Amino acid sequence: MIDYKDFIKNSDRYFNAYRKRGGLALEKTAKSTLKKIQETQKPNLLTELEKYQSEINQANKQITALDPVNKKKKIIELKKLSDKISKLKTAARQQHEIITKSIKNLPNILQADVPPGIDASSNKVLRKVGDKPKIQNPKDYLALSEKLEIIDIERAAKVSGSRFGYIKAEAALLEFALIQYSFSKLIKQGFTPIVPPVIINQEFMEGMGYLAQGGEEEVYHLVKDNQYLVGTAEQSVGPYFANELILEKDLPKKFIAFSSCFRREAGSHGKDTKGILRVHQFDKLEMFVFCKPEDSESQHQKLLKFGEELVKGLGLPYQVVQLCAGDLGFPSSKTYDIECWMPGQNQGKGEYRETHSTSNTTDFQARALNIRFKAKDGKNCHLHMINGTAFAIGRILIAILENYQQPNGDILIPGALQPFMHGISKITKK
Repeated sequence: MIDYKDFIKNSDRYFNAYRKRGGLALEKTAKSTLKKIQETQKPNLLTELEKYQSEINQANKQITALDPVNKKKKIIELKKLSDKISKLKTAARQQHEIITKSIKNLPNILQADVPPGIDASSNKVLRKVGDKPKIQNPKDYLALSEKLEIIDIERAAKVSGSRFGYIKAEAALLEFALIQYSFSKLIKQGFTPIVPPVIINQEFMEGMGYLAQGGEEEVYHLVKDNQYLVGTAEQSVGPYFANELILEKDLPKKFIAFSSCFRREAGSHGKDTKGILRVHQFDKLEMFVFCKPEDSESQHQKLLKFGEELVKGLGLPYQVVQLCAGDLGFPSSKTYDIECWMPGQNQGKGEYRETHSTSNTTDFQARALNIRFKAKDGKNCHLHMINGTAFAIGRILIAILENYQQPNGDILIPGALQPFMHGISKITKK
């Protein structure tokens, strides 16, 4: 949630950001929201509250020196003032609720270096890392895994419908190897492992910014309980400190979370309908950082660096992409993706596919969730929140299978994962 006071004070900055992000339509929405806020703020209830509170403070100082008759009159006056203050507080609370509701459909504003553009075609490739493997007639992961009997799409479709898969045998071992590999690297960097709930209350899904602008269509809603299945561990870890005050000396707080994730993929009709690239259920390792505002950019770069190091450690070629304004998620102010090379995709021609994403949401989520820290000067400030993929298991399995395939269909296990594979260094046909 944006800071509505800053929105009023620096509205042109917000209008420019929203024009870049969502065109004239979003800018128009922002202008109409500003007008509603300004109308709602009339009269200025806080000014009236301060005036009456000042009068009560003055009266309390005078009352001890009054004689019994005048003291009784003053007490009656104070009672009337207290009643006025009580009514004003109720009105001010209602006013704040109206303002809060009106700004919930406005996304985060952009950081200055976010590239312009309205969709993914304008995303900017920052660098390419690693040499693509030289594979004659590469197969895609579906053909490879079917032969090796390590991913079963057909039986998953029978049991659960489309966009599901059974991960089994060596593929299942690879999943847990990836988890241990990630922990072995990230715990040394100060991350605390955490397994969060996969069901969260509506207020927190909303506070994280995932129900606005059509987001409701992408999540699984448990209607009877008014709860949601998470689409990423970020949605469950983000509210961990909701309505809490953290001491500055205890920041940053860093977590590496593992969870199953659930997505309806309502906006992906016809895309990657077969296999495990785009599914309704998958497992994921997610990095998450709570930090001071002045540290959020450096922490964001660190998460990107950690993501790259994990991929490099597996020997996978990849490219780093910065998302343009129009392709950013609702709560993000800046996002980088890592796209791994998958030689079996695109009918064997190969292509880069997104496997990682890291976003700086600044104070947008923290403000909605009321997560603050007490600074050294005694002030309570909203902290910043940054998230980043360590591994989306299904997608990184695809990258491993396709990049490490052998001419006979065997799959070599990346060296970094072999210590966690119970002596297995190659996946072969049973």
